[in-house]
Amino acid sequence: MVELERQAMTQDLALNVKQQQFNAAMELYEKAPVYQAIGKSVSLANVSLQLYLLYLVLPVSIGWPLQLCSIFIAYAAADFLNGLVHMYMDNNDSYDSLAGPLIAAFHLHHRTPLYKKNNILLVYFNESGAKNWLVGYLLMAAILIKTASIHPVLSCIVVYVGMLSSVAEVSHYCCHVSDSRTTRYLRYAGLFLSKKHHAHHHISDNINYSFLNGLTDPLLNVIARTFFPGYKNTTDRHYAAYTGSGTANR
Repeated sequence: MVELERQAMTQDLALNVKQQQFNAAMELYEKAPVYQAIGKSVSLANVSLQLYLLYLVLPVSIGWPLQLCSIFIAYAAADFLNGLVHMYMDNNDSYDSLAGPLIAAFHLHHRTPLYKKNNILLVYFNESGAKNWLVGYLLMAAILIKTASIHPVLSCIVVYVGMLSSVAEVSHYCCHVSDSRTTRYLRYAGLFLSKKHHAHHHISDNINYSFLNGLTDPLLNVIARTFFPGYKNTTDRHYAAYTGSGTANR
């Protein structure tokens, strides 16, 4: 009994420390202009690089069969890659790191799942600002395509993955906000994530991390069970003592 009480006290202390770190990170996120500037800069960099890469591959002729094959492969790859990043971020509690304020702000998408209604193109631009890793990916893609002799089909796949990574944010936005005829069609066609499928991510724990169309969630769920404990009893509890609005990008 004494040992159980000691363990409970240790867990409570650890949770209290994480909550304090979370609050400190969010205070920095809200007060330091640099963190708001990072989002806009990342958005601009991502969209600019996507347009440049599209400019590089559009003149390349690979034929419609290979184009369709490239798009399908890119869809699966983007769904998996973005789901993997989502999984890592949902379970990341490094609030006292340099990126801590961005990590803390990311976790609030569970606390405040609703977005403000915006034009889809604006959503595409703004939500691309949360994808810091994508800047590196797109830069590497541009370097490879310009300096290395990679197959045109592979070039197309790499570029489409980069663009679909931002489309995934639009799909996620529509899951929470839009039920228009176009959105319903895209869900029916399997191009966008269905509300029912994504709801399990918020209701349950440690499942369905993909947010483009959910194609790779069976594989992602296996990885999640193997490497992560889930967020319901970890990072979701870290913002329990946070009293701010936490709606800077929503």
